[in-house]
Amino acid sequence: GVLHEELRLLLDTALPPKRKKVLLGVGDAKMGAAVLEELGVQCQTGGIRLHFPALVRGLTAQSAAKAQLGLGHSYSRAKVKFNVHRVDNMIIQSISLLDQLDKDINTFSMRVRSVGGTEGFGDGFGDGFGVGARLISHAGSLTNLAKYPASTVQILGAEKALALKTRGNTPKYGLIFHSTFIGRAAAKNKGRISRYLANKCTIASRIDCFSEVPTSVFGDKLREQVEERLAFYETGEPPRKNLDVMKEAVVEANEVVAEVKRRQEKKEKKRKKREKRRLEALAAAVEENSVLETEENEVGAKKKKKKKQQQPEESEAEPEENGVEEEEEEEEALPKKKRKIVVEPEQQEEEEEEKKKKKKKKKKAVAQD
Repeated sequence: GVLHEELRLLLDTALPPKRKKVLLGVGDAKMGAAVLEELGVQCQTGGIRLHFPALVRGLTAQSAAKAQLGLGHSYSRAKVKFNVHRVDNMIIQSISLLDQLDKDINTFSMRVRSVGGTEGFGDGFGDGFGVGARLISHAGSLTNLAKYPASTVQILGAEKALALKTRGNTPKYGLIFHSTFIGRAAAKNKGRISRYLANKCTIASRIDCFSEVPTSVFGDKLREQVEERLAFYETGEPPRKNLDVMKEAVVEANEVVAEVKRRQEKKEKKRKKREKRRLEALAAAVEENSVLETEENEVGAKKKKKKKQQQPEESEAEPEENGVEEEEEEEEALPKKKRKIVVEPEQQEEEEEEKKKKKKKKKKAVAQD
């Protein structure tokens, strides 16, 4: 409900000076109250997200949905801390969320039971399917879990009991106790099946961590081995040898990997085709633009030629006008020449008279001598 200085500046510049009839749409009621208190603008809340494409010019519902999707992905990456190399963080945080939900549901069911005497909502999520996720979460990552020996995986999660144990036997299991295999085994076989299960979990974690193409073939085979070992403890039926099972798993895994690679190659070919089509479309667009540019250049050149052709015609017209003006000037100058011609005879007569006077004076001077 605090009006930021930048928001205040934006509203001051965007809103008209007369704000009595202005109605501002605000998504938050507290922000609307702050705007009303600071700027005196009436605000209305509700319906902004629903009618946002209609309120913003140039924004469509499809682009708004894309923007919301991108914002959701960004928020998820920021909150979940997604790791592109491994899915360890996703597994760890997912199992932590499941544990928290399990605790909340159990707490809520206990409160309902204490108040109303009703039955609980269920046994929670701890059904054994999350044992691998719990082991990864406790180890810190799949790589760390793959580095542990089977004996450590067996008692992983029972560190406190191991530290407090001063006399007697060490604990037989930790987090692995939540597995359904141990729950199905008899009391005398729980220790043996937990040791065997820890061994298979270690092998599975190493295969998942260091294999290039992840498959579920080895996991299914290892699960079958645990089932056979349980049947052996109960009925005495001998299980298959580990070497034979692993050979079968390797053959099936190679087939699955080949199929996965074939699908990936198909996807890569399709992607390359799409990329090629996109590049061809871009090249065609570039060619069209170049053709349009050349046409525009040709049109511009033609216009320039026309202008150049018009300029000489104008220059020819100008000398004609100049010639007319010169003729007019000559016509104006002619009277002046005539005047000069008229004036010259008078001057000649005066000169002749002066010459005659001089001659007379000379004659008188000669006569007197």
